[in-house]
Amino acid sequence: MILESIRAGLARAFWWLSPWRLVPESDPPAGPRLLIGAPHTSNVDFVLMLGIAWSARMRIHWLGKRELFRGIAGPIMRGLGGIPVDRANASGVVDAVVARARTTDRFILVVTPEGTRSGSGWRSGFYRIARAAELPVTLGFVDRTTRTTGLGPTLALTGDVVADMDVIRAFYADKAGVRPERRTEPRLQDEAGLTALLAGDSAEPGAV
Repeated sequence: MILESIRAGLARAFWWLSPWRLVPESDPPAGPRLLIGAPHTSNVDFVLMLGIAWSARMRIHWLGKRELFRGIAGPIMRGLGGIPVDRANASGVVDAVVARARTTDRFILVVTPEGTRSGSGWRSGFYRIARAAELPVTLGFVDRTTRTTGLGPTLALTGDVVADMDVIRAFYADKAGVRPERRTEPRLQDEAGLTALLAGDSAEPGAV
């Protein structure tokens, strides 16, 4: 598509001028997937995410609070892949994303499970969405220490939340983010309990 070619050209120019070095994905998987953006410590992450996606000609989508889509900002946010959500209705968010993921093989959802300044660990919404929609999870990263950003391995979640999060923690252990002082440990609240909830097809309210 013409738009994808234009975006790819803009991305090439961005990486040529940027102090950050892009680490391309070594073996991109086919089909829809969920892409984690972490550590999420700065609004610069959004620009880097677009650079990564446009370089790879990905059609990414991301979740944003519905207030971001009001007025003239709405068409812009949607054009950049935004999906407005009501975070007070967590189960509805999961259902909507699952339905969207099943409409095309090119669906890629970017989720930042770490709140920018919360310091309270990761939200579990990404895990529940990936399991419900049967999406593999790609580990996107930003590391100020090496000035690199890009896409790491892609995982198939097992439903054993503790074991899966141990793999994720190991990958992000040396990734500092743009603002290292804001980085939080990749840890969900009550990971063992979440395993039991998912096994029983229960929803954890308010965690997307």
